[in-house]
Amino acid sequence: MVIQISDPDDSRVRDYTQLTDMALRRTREPEEGLYLAESDKVIRRALEAGHRPRSYLMAPRWLDDLADLVADADRDGVPVYVGEPPVLEALTGFHLHRGAIAAMHRPPLPDLDAVIAGARRVAVLEDVVDHTNVGAMFRSAAALGVDAVLVTPRCADPLYRRSVRVSMGTVFQVPWTRIEPWPTAVETLQRSGFTVAALALSDDSVALDELAADPPERLALVLGTEGHGLSHRTVASSDVVVRIPMSGGVDSLNVAAASAVAFWALRVRA
Repeated sequence: MVIQISDPDDSRVRDYTQLTDMALRRTREPEEGLYLAESDKVIRRALEAGHRPRSYLMAPRWLDDLADLVADADRDGVPVYVGEPPVLEALTGFHLHRGAIAAMHRPPLPDLDAVIAGARRVAVLEDVVDHTNVGAMFRSAAALGVDAVLVTPRCADPLYRRSVRVSMGTVFQVPWTRIEPWPTAVETLQRSGFTVAALALSDDSVALDELAADPPERLALVLGTEGHGLSHRTVASSDVVVRIPMSGGVDSLNVAAASAVAFWALRVRA
């Protein structure tokens, strides 16, 4: 069902308006039960994960390249909105050059117990507020054998458009949910058999190599916000504090880079 759009104020494409207004998107998307998937690859990964589209938005030139998606949408009664590039840019607030963008039905978050059941490696993102970092951490988690990701109440939304795009759709691949209340829920992980490791600088921390040499069977690695790192309560509640040894006068890495290093070092080896 291809529908031509010539007016960026058309109410039928309200899902796609003001995409660059972060505060608005953070409120509207969760409250209205939607998220946005941008680019052919990301959309296909969302569909493969069983997520359902509300609509698609694209320029006319992409109708042929995405003919299978358009055909499926027509079969399922999902509107495909098509507009010329200037209209799309006025509508979304940016140049849409990755093929298409889809408004998707946001799936309900699974229970914590379901997400961590059987998991041996879990990442906990404490108050990581930068969507780019969240997306990059999910991509590393998917690539480096992390079984599940848990995000604290103040952590950025993994299904925000930028997070989804940076993750290349791996936010649909790695099981995740929110963990709360935090940091009280550290005890929940411990009762479930996880050793909770806080990635932080402290006088009693152990080097990452030392933990990786004899890793616990079930490990939850907690990574903190960009500016201040982990809260004192989280560090105090953890079973072990681990650091990445540094040289060159550098005391820490960006949290996304640090997560990739730690995920690789602590991966489950066959």
